[in-house]
Amino acid sequence: MTSLRLPTENGAMERYTLGAPTRFPDRPRNHFNRIAYAAGHVVADPLSQADPWLEPAIDWDRTLAFRHTLWDLGFGVAEAMDTAQRGMGLAWTEAQELIRRSLREAQAHGDAMIACGVGTDHLAPGPDVTLDQVIRAYEEQAEVVESLNGRMIVMSSRALAAAAESPDDYAKVYGRLLSQIKQPVIVHWLGEMFDPALAGYWGRSDHAQAMDVCLDVLAANAQKVDGIKLSLLDKEKELSMRRRLPKGVRMYTGDDFNFAELIAGDTEGYSDALLGVFDPIAPAASAALDALAEGKEKRFHEILEPTVPLARLIFSAPTRFYKTGVVFLAYLNGFQDHFVMVGGQESARNILHLSELLRLADQAGLLRDPDTVAQRMRAVLESHGITQE
Repeated sequence: MTSLRLPTENGAMERYTLGAPTRFPDRPRNHFNRIAYAAGHVVADPLSQADPWLEPAIDWDRTLAFRHTLWDLGFGVAEAMDTAQRGMGLAWTEAQELIRRSLREAQAHGDAMIACGVGTDHLAPGPDVTLDQVIRAYEEQAEVVESLNGRMIVMSSRALAAAAESPDDYAKVYGRLLSQIKQPVIVHWLGEMFDPALAGYWGRSDHAQAMDVCLDVLAANAQKVDGIKLSLLDKEKELSMRRRLPKGVRMYTGDDFNFAELIAGDTEGYSDALLGVFDPIAPAASAALDALAEGKEKRFHEILEPTVPLARLIFSAPTRFYKTGVVFLAYLNGFQDHFVMVGGQESARNILHLSELLRLADQAGLLRDPDTVAQRMRAVLESHGITQE
């Protein structure tokens, strides 16, 4: 059995023995009966001469290879989203290239499902930014995706949050943008727990009041909206909004804490999914969705239940640093050969957090090769002054 000396919260060390991984299938047997997008991370190029705080350097081969892994497991890819460090290391210049390459790879993969993030992140928020500038920024990014025949996910805008003075300003911006798009989009409401700059989105600080505004916008533009991705990490708020959606508009859960229950649904409906947590738990989530497609809801929950503690730790506050845990697990599982992130974000979580991630991923059966995991974890521990004597 493979074991490691890991730090504990009380400052002590413990000997932790890795268990046997669960052998999840490489491909599902069935078409999922839920739409399931996985927001994928990007793999940094550790040998680039670029300063990681100033200029993103991406290992395109490894980044795109991981997209193929997600497609093989039955997922669509939600591209260039916050899981890909959009706005936290990945700038619009690099996001464009990521979108172009991923759309090309999706076509080569048999027209695999993909949708791409459109936002305003090339427009810096400021007191002089106008609503028309926000609209134009959205349009510029939308034009890029539409020129490549891609589907869009309309991301929340920091510039809009700073410039808007009322709910009517949100209605104006979204109405103008949605009136021009060719294919129905997914609108993304990203809560302030993921990005503090988005506090008060939709012109209201209270989520219930903000939801009223958002629902009005969706209703006014329902023919141009495929669905809403809600990322508030609050099950009751999602259920409330799901029951009030305009006819034909889907709820895509962005709740990385309560996703299993929301996807399974109740007598009044269910949520489809667009989740960052699907990246690190992809094999388990694929097997669970496969079981759900066969009508085996009990098995669906049995598979996902061990992943919940891991998900809650990955997305624990400060939630915006969840990308570090996602990439750390990709490193342990061999999807990349280093624990280096765009923007230097590997430093956003401490060694106690990383050690607990390892424990919980192991207990969920998600670590593919204990020997490789141990070798890689030893390197991370030793970089923090923790020897394995």
